[in-house]
Amino acid sequence: MRTLSRVLSRTVIVACTLAASGCVGLSGVGWPRYVEREEKRFSVSGKPDLSVSTFDGSVQIRPWDRPEVLVEVEKRAVDKEAAATIEVHAEQNGNRIRVDVRTGSSLGWNASRSANLIVSVPASADVQAASGDGALSIERITGKIDLRSGDGSIHGSGLAGDLHARTGDGSINLDGVSGAVDLETGDGSVAVVGTLTRVHARSGDGSVSVRAAAGSTTGDDWDINTGDGSVSLDLPEAFGAELDAHTGDGHIQLRDITVSNVSGEIGKDSVRGRLGPGGHALRVRTGDGSITLRSGR
Repeated sequence: MRTLSRVLSRTVIVACTLAASGCVGLSGVGWPRYVEREEKRFSVSGKPDLSVSTFDGSVQIRPWDRPEVLVEVEKRAVDKEAAATIEVHAEQNGNRIRVDVRTGSSLGWNASRSANLIVSVPASADVQAASGDGALSIERITGKIDLRSGDGSIHGSGLAGDLHARTGDGSINLDGVSGAVDLETGDGSVAVVGTLTRVHARSGDGSVSVRAAAGSTTGDDWDINTGDGSVSLDLPEAFGAELDAHTGDGHIQLRDITVSNVSGEIGKDSVRGRLGPGGHALRVRTGDGSITLRSGR
């Protein structure tokens, strides 16, 4: 049985009108005029296993050096009554923590509501974060990371471990990451830079860019795919893989890349062969776009 442990709540209510001084970024017809803030704090004795979600709003996750997790909830609504329908559910069982922000009763089409989350967590943590409609950002966390947005961008930097990111309609941008990545967007671009051991990257309608730093390996199969966009792949020297690249309506460029043990003919739209000493599969596909592979950058 899960128990609610050491959850401290503090609510700060800020009622803003469009004419009031001190209100930041609250303007426009129908824009939420009322802001209410609430904090949830959880003490931990080891590596946290954290899950946070919001029905509509952004999620920001950042590290700190305290043995606790802080989740700041910023509720935004047209008025106090509408904000009261935003519910914060929090529970803790040891180092496992869950914070879920939901809406209660419906108030009609013009009752705009959202809840942004700002999360502070120890740098070594397993994190799951989700937003029904909002951007996600996370930096300098090591662990298992799972990020999901129904309609928003995802940005990460300085991450290490096993990273999964999904968005229905937005871009995914990761910089300075280390480990395995599994990325998917329905309608947006994907860009990842780092020391990589596995890459699964897919876009329904957007470009995909992968820059693998020195030390990257095919510790497992790589699969890079876009339905309608270009693919750019930068590999370190002596990178080993079995290459299988194809474009339905575009061309393939190899820059400072040597392909050996060629299977079939190398055509402008298809290349299959060995990179370096070989290894796991490196599969690259685009339905309508060019593919560029570079080495030694």
